[in-house]
Amino acid sequence: MKGRKLPITLRAYRRASSVASLLAPAWLSYRVRKGKEDPARLAERRGYASTERPPGPMVWVHGASVGEVISVLPLIERLTQRGFRVLLTSGTLTSSRVAERRAPPGVIHQFVPLDARAFVARFLDHWAPDLVLLAESELWPNLLSELGRRGTPIVLINGRLSERSARRWGKLPKSARALLSRVDLCLAQSEEDGARFRALGTPRVEVCGNLKFDVPAPSADPAELQRLDKALGKRPILLAASTHEGEEALMIEAHEILTSKIPELVTVIAPRHPERGLDVAALAQAADLATRQRSLGELPDKETDIYIADTIGELGLFYRMAPVVFMGGSLVEHGGQNPIEPAKLGAVVLHGPHVWNFANIYERLDADEGAAEVTDALGIARAAYALIKDPQLHGEMADAAHAAVTSLGGALDRTLAAIEPYLVHIRLQAR
Repeated sequence: MKGRKLPITLRAYRRASSVASLLAPAWLSYRVRKGKEDPARLAERRGYASTERPPGPMVWVHGASVGEVISVLPLIERLTQRGFRVLLTSGTLTSSRVAERRAPPGVIHQFVPLDARAFVARFLDHWAPDLVLLAESELWPNLLSELGRRGTPIVLINGRLSERSARRWGKLPKSARALLSRVDLCLAQSEEDGARFRALGTPRVEVCGNLKFDVPAPSADPAELQRLDKALGKRPILLAASTHEGEEALMIEAHEILTSKIPELVTVIAPRHPERGLDVAALAQAADLATRQRSLGELPDKETDIYIADTIGELGLFYRMAPVVFMGGSLVEHGGQNPIEPAKLGAVVLHGPHVWNFANIYERLDADEGAAEVTDALGIARAAYALIKDPQLHGEMADAAHAAVTSLGGALDRTLAAIEPYLVHIRLQAR
């Protein structure tokens, strides 16, 4: 965007964001009350650093939320092994906790500043990154403009652009081209993503695959796994992972249908946003179902119908215990959640029709018969019943799912190869 007049829409955005920045303290305070911000780190959202910048070449890696942060951690580990300082940013409280637990030693985490020019400039003045790696589709106008003014190279890694998003950007072609022309290199997840980025004016696009396939399966605390296993005994388990509002009620309905044939069933519901645990508990209790809540330190007992896993970073426990996993965000119009982790751990995935965020993955899993689409509570109950009662069917589908996600790996090595010229360049500059 340097040296070129911005389209009117982006100029309007710039003015509006400058005005909105005056309201940032009130907005952030509201988010604190909703449990969505860390009150001790609010200044980071206005571009104030909470720690010093270490000397030497620095790579800034940004992932919006939990899924994006998890997907870039193996790449960050490779960068730190090569001696690069890494600044990792994200925009959600949950993702900051994931970064704290799982990022390699020495990686600095900060909350990404809100996209106002003053906040972004303050952030960049302090951190002065030599290379910026933005995950998936984090294209903020003021951020890209300021990086362009400073001549900082930008690589979009694990680039994803859904058909829906591409249509929206297509209505503002000049703005899309102005933004995407600032991206030095776009490393798209798929050929379809790459074609959409090219159509909107991205100058250099390569297809590297999806980094999420190269993320190791989530870990599980052996002691906690043993405690849960002892508490649940031989009871069959149905897991609903990363659910959104509207889906928990359907899972409770599916549970009631299933228990007419599998009375010993326990259904575990892990809401995408753990702070909704009380709301989920209220739904289950309204259905007269015995409920336990993990955030309260409760374990399921022999009477428990619904166990609410409203904690952070523990899905690895439940993926290992549940033979069947319904992936949330797919029966409501959210776009679906990532099915790779349960598939790697031997679960069969059920999902709704709204999976455009991971369309290629679900398409492959469904085609290979490693996952199944459901559309309502009855569909969930029927599919779960078949898989729980037929070990051979479950084994065949679980093997197909594991093979599918394993075969789609390799994006990490391709991404590293693609950014190697940038890494060499900033090394030479540092000498």
